[in-house]
Amino acid sequence: MSPEHFSSAVLDWYDRHGRKDLPWQQGITPYRVWVSEIMLQQTQVSTVLGYFDRFMAALPTVQALAEAPEDEVLHLWTGLGYYTRARNLQKTAKIVVAEHAGEFPRDIEALTTLPGIGRSTAGAIASLSMGVRAPILDGNVKRVLARYVAQEGYPGEPKVAKQLWDVAERFTPRERVNHYTQAMMDLGATLCTRSKPSCLLCPLRSGCQAHTLGLEIRYPIPKPRKALPQKRTLMPILANRDGAILLYRRPSSGLWGGLWSLPELDDLDSLDALADRHALSLGSRHALDGLTHTFSHFQLAIEPWLIRVETAPDNVAEADWLWYNLATPPRLGLAAPVKKLLKRAADALNAEPITGEQP
Repeated sequence: MSPEHFSSAVLDWYDRHGRKDLPWQQGITPYRVWVSEIMLQQTQVSTVLGYFDRFMAALPTVQALAEAPEDEVLHLWTGLGYYTRARNLQKTAKIVVAEHAGEFPRDIEALTTLPGIGRSTAGAIASLSMGVRAPILDGNVKRVLARYVAQEGYPGEPKVAKQLWDVAERFTPRERVNHYTQAMMDLGATLCTRSKPSCLLCPLRSGCQAHTLGLEIRYPIPKPRKALPQKRTLMPILANRDGAILLYRRPSSGLWGGLWSLPELDDLDSLDALADRHALSLGSRHALDGLTHTFSHFQLAIEPWLIRVETAPDNVAEADWLWYNLATPPRLGLAAPVKKLLKRAADALNAEPITGEQP
């Protein structure tokens, strides 16, 4: 199938079946497209829908995002994961406002110099919101093209990635590039899915080499698998008599950077040092159900303990620590497993309020 026939088939399918009612497709601006593209990285559309609407309601413009407190941005992102995306989002907003007068550059190379914007995201911003001819190669498009040409090799390898970029460039049309870009993403999301692709409904099946070979599921070639290393940590949930929980803000770089989290200990023997540091008098303690959280490069087994705090200073002396009120929680960015553990702690505290002497 020639590039012209390829793009024509894709656009004809889009006119009849493409998605046109997603929130970021309404009132299209580079800002709205950019935020949606960052949210959609490694996250399903169904998950992003609610987050996108809340984010836009709170921060409707790139200027608003640039000026927002970091805690507000991270709070709006809580639960989406990969929090570096949120921090880069605000970094980019500040650069766009300070260096580009609040307007996103039309040039792909200029877009890719902004934090968190790679070549595919830049192509999506430029094509969807500006009509610039620019190929994209996100996960959905990569799957469509890898199957169409039966691309050998893992796409994460530079040589294979270059070959797929060449394919993407060759098939991207000069007209209606915004619709073509959306259509390719839709094809991968709705028909050319990872398992059980709907090949009989696909407009590209007649030229798809993987379909011809009956090997659709083989492509794209997966990354060679390695066993994820296991790590363990103990998280004390220190609850004062008001039912507030002691949290600290993690360093801006590294795991859960800039988010508020529970303290982490090697074992309960280290609890006394933490109590001394904050002048806490501790009471009863009991273990909560453990929690395993999977990151891209390791699994973290969390051992949570609910610790009653009999007496504590009214204020935390250190700036990066606070008492988190479960009844009226402040708008802070929380690591997803910490949010789950706080819910468990709240349930346990409601079942047995902190009043009177502790056993």
